[in-house]
Amino acid sequence: MPASPADAVADRAVALLRELGAADLAHPGGTLVAHLRRVRNQLAGWGARPALQHAGLCHALYGTDGFPAAPLPLDRRGELAAVIGAEAEAIVYLYASCDREATYPALTDADAPFRDRFTARSHVPDPQLRRDFAELSAANELDLARIDPSFRERWGADLLALFTRIRPLLSQPAWSACRTVLAPESLPRP
Repeated sequence: MPASPADAVADRAVALLRELGAADLAHPGGTLVAHLRRVRNQLAGWGARPALQHAGLCHALYGTDGFPAAPLPLDRRGELAAVIGAEAEAIVYLYASCDREATYPALTDADAPFRDRFTARSHVPDPQLRRDFAELSAANELDLARIDPSFRERWGADLLALFTRIRPLLSQPAWSACRTVLAPESLPRP
């Protein structure tokens, strides 16, 4: 049976990741490629649309506020868009560009600015992009919390507070995973 269009995009994205050295870049739980695949799989398990899954597979290519390595320079954004599509690349850029300290406090406010750490400019993403950012953030952080008990010990309470606050932006499966991974005994079940 032929691969689905989404699987073909994912295969091309993994080839790009390997070409950029992400398969050799250390990351909690193995390599950056291993982490990125787990994030994509988590998003797929939550029922995310293909563009968000593709963004999950490539979300750290420009580096992030919490992961400074950047296998793909920003002046090559077009290359990533050609592989995963413009919508997915826009999600990757938003995720990578987020100045977390400036943006997280008001993330659920529809008109709150999103500060770009690359340009130092602020803008207001549309509601779908804001939800995509939240869902991708949850998938990323939960992967780290599952893989690295010391990460969960150090950051779990803060992450649970963040995801509780931005719960309106998360899908039900993402929120359930947040509770399961970050506070398995402390929250009542619905």
